[in-house]
Amino acid sequence: MTLDHRDADRHARALASLRGLSVGDALGSQFFVPAHYRSLKRRELPPAPWQWTDDTEMACSVLAELTTHGRIDQDSLARSFADHHDFDRGYGPAVNRMLRLIREGGDWRELASGLFNGQGSWGNGAAMRIAPLGAWYADDPEQAIHQAEISAYTTHQHREAVVGAMAVAAAAALVADPTRDLGPEQLLDGVLELIPRSAVQAGLRRARDMLDYADSGTVAAVLGCGRRTSAHDTVPFTLWAAARHLGNYERAFWATAHAGGDVDTTCAIVGGIIAAGGAGAPPEAWLAGTEPLPSWAPVHTD
Repeated sequence: MTLDHRDADRHARALASLRGLSVGDALGSQFFVPAHYRSLKRRELPPAPWQWTDDTEMACSVLAELTTHGRIDQDSLARSFADHHDFDRGYGPAVNRMLRLIREGGDWRELASGLFNGQGSWGNGAAMRIAPLGAWYADDPEQAIHQAEISAYTTHQHREAVVGAMAVAAAAALVADPTRDLGPEQLLDGVLELIPRSAVQAGLRRARDMLDYADSGTVAAVLGCGRRTSAHDTVPFTLWAAARHLGNYERAFWATAHAGGDVDTTCAIVGGIIAAGGAGAPPEAWLAGTEPLPSWAPVHTD
């Protein structure tokens, strides 16, 4: 597919974010392995290659939808999630079942809305995959949060999960905009202005108040770092980590990973946000150590 100039620029930003997301995801997942705990403490890389998880797989579907349609088509996105679903990539049990049923002809609307006794999932899965969409819409943050909301509903229909995705998309959009003079406070203030009232927003306000804290473990003890895999236990901390380390992928990764919790997801979110900015690309050696993106991912546009 050949994109017009505007969408080619959008694709380049989103692809940079996706690569940052995949490195954070793949490298972060290594630190679930007890043998690598010492490496984490020493800030040493474990042996490569590093395999990415469901975070990257689903983010690839998001970028594929944007590349094909220029927006999120919910039916098409749900089919892409289901068609590319690899059980061995670390999906949660509820999503594994839902994607299997979609492949078998189930309606994603009924399946997603029926999760958790009809409340919908408030997990961090909608947030973990969405940074490339935010980067795509760097010129229109309001559209970024709208499209993020639409994308979240295909799997996560609880208010907190949806707002979590909106917050990450907003952050990536703001970071990816080269015309903005963005510091940590400006980033979090910008996101707070864009997202609705929610537990995620309340956590982000606490994160804003903790920007002068240097220790990620202390911040994670207050905000959470994904141990409960909920959006409001994950997103505020990841936006704090991204805001504290704008333009420095390596420092952002280590600060995020050191806090523990749902490390592959928190590092994927932070990596996707940081890499959305021109100065935030992951180190070349880290890219080389990460499993390549899948063959079906829209890496090239012509």
